[in-house]
This record gives sequence, structure tokens and C-alpha cells, in this order.
Amino acid sequence: MRKNGFIILLILVVIIVIGIKGTEFYMERSKEEKNIQELLKEDAQPEVWIGKSKSQIPIGTPEGDLILYGYNLITNTSYYLGPKGTVAQITNGMNCQNCHLQAGTLPYGNNFGKVAANYPEYRARNNGWQSISARVNDCFERSMNGHSLDSNSHEMKAIVAYMEWLGKDVPKGTKPAGTGIMKIKMMDKPADPALGKLVFTTHCQSCHGPNGQGLLNMDGTGYTYPPLWGEHSYNDGAGMYRISSLAGFIFPNMPFGTTTYHHPSISTEDAWNVAAFINSQPRPHINQSNDWKDLSTKPFDFPFGPYADSFSEQQHKYGPYQPIIDAKKQAKNNVSLK
Repeated sequence: MRKNGFIILLILVVIIVIGIKGTEFYMERSKEEKNIQELLKEDAQPEVWIGKSKSQIPIGTPEGDLILYGYNLITNTSYYLGPKGTVAQITNGMNCQNCHLQAGTLPYGNNFGKVAANYPEYRARNNGWQSISARVNDCFERSMNGHSLDSNSHEMKAIVAYMEWLGKDVPKGTKPAGTGIMKIKMMDKPADPALGKLVFTTHCQSCHGPNGQGLLNMDGTGYTYPPLWGEHSYNDGAGMYRISSLAGFIFPNMPFGTTTYHHPSISTEDAWNVAAFINSQPRPHINQSNDWKDLSTKPFDFPFGPYADSFSEQQHKYGPYQPIIDAKKQAKNNVSLK
């Protein structure tokens, strides 16, 4: 009897110990899982905007047909408006989607996701408010080193209709994650064109050519891969002539077809350096004397003076940029305190 009682007591003790240890294990495991979830939450990227595809255009209606024409103008600009354009000859042969990837729908591919929700928009470069059509003409004159479209033309109406269709579900005044160009980590030293040339040779010249001349398509009406410098590339008034814009475009997208913003192929430092190399090469010039009348609004990496600060053109173009950014913030704070 005593023996049986002892065995029962022993079993109860074992059960209690197992219960205590099990509870401790459960609490510890729950704590670990909670920590993991918190880490995952911290590491998670916000949901990015992804544009609609061509197949979603409501073809067969007047509105849909106009949107489709806008899509075609974005993807094959040179066919309609290039040097051999079927409608007009007003651009350098590049296509809008050379800089606005996948017809302006790709996350961090300089897409059109925020356009409809934010235009008209005040743009300091232009010293006033801009409509969508005026902004498009900026690209025609700068990025495609050409001439503006009539804002009432069928082509301009089609381009605007396409952009508005892409962004019609974006709430007014908002800028969804993934729109525009990625802001990448800055270096604490100047971007180096010499190092950038090595990056270009390794990753870029197989498509864009050893001299950055690009690759013409079979019929010579436009480019399969756009020129990165030279007479047929963007001029020095284009947004891509700012190294931060070009580096932020290259990092999540290039080499094209093998890179996504989730899985970049090169480092941020390589992106800065290759952008510096590309933008140190010769390209067309455009008169910018009417740009940035308020010097304090010039971007930190705008490569041409005059400036509201004492930093050189060399540093404004190649960096390091943080001292310039800090000085701009300080100047702004000083003004607000007066």
C-alpha cells in the first residue's frame, strides 16, 4: 500500500514538474515568436503601388481607345514622335518608358502612380504650378531633348488620359510607397566617376554599348536600349542629370530584366559611382537660366550654380551631400526663427 502511494506521489510530482516546465517553455516560445513577429514587422516593406497592365485598358470605348493610344505613346514614343516619327519629329529617339519603366507601372521605376493624385503641383524648378501636360512637356524638352507637344493635341490628351487612368484609385494628395524614384543610402564621400566606369563596364555596357550610345532597334526608328550620354541622350536639364535621381533609379532596376527593388544586383555605392560616371560624360545642354529662381529651393545635388550656400559646384554634383543638406536645414531653421 505504501509502495503504491509512493508511486502515485512520484507520478504527481513528475506531472507537476512537467507542467511547470511546459508552461515556462510555452511562455518562452511565445516570447520568441512575438520577438520574431516584431522583427518581421520592422523589416517588412510597406505595400508598394503597382500600376495596371495594358490588358486592363477598357478597349472599344472612346475613353479606352484614348488611354490605349497614350500607353502606346509612352512605350513607343520614338515611333510616333522620334526622328522618324509617324506623327511628328520632335524628340531624340528615346521612349518615355526608358525612364518610366514598364509604361510607368513598375515600383520604384520612376512610375506614374502619384501623378493624377498630386497634379496640378507646385514645382520650384519651374517657379510655379504645373499641370500634367506641362510636366510631360518638361520631359519632351529635357529628357528627350526635343520640343514640346501642343497641350490640346490628340497625343497630349492621350498621354494625360493614360496617366490619369493609372492613378485614378490613388487618393488625392497622397503619394503611395514605391512611386517615383527610390531614395537610397548616401555615401559620406564624393561619388567617384572612375570607380563608376568599372561598374559600367561590368554591368551596363553589354546593353548600352561601350560608349554609352545605346542600341537601335532593327528598323532604326528608336532604341532597344537607350543612349546614356551623347547627342541622342537626355540633356543636362533633365531630372536624371541629378546624380541622386539617377543612382536611385539604377539601384533597384539595373541591370534591366535581372533586378528588382527586392533583389538589387549592385550596391548603393556602385549605384552612386556609376551614376557619377554616366553624368560626367558629354550630353546636350539646355538653357536653364529661368529655373530655380528661389535659390534656396535648389536640390542638394543640382550641378549648376548659383547657390544659396557656399558649397562648390563640384560638391553639389558629386558630394558628399550631407554637409549641404545639413546647411540647408540650418538656413531654413534660421529663417523660421526670425
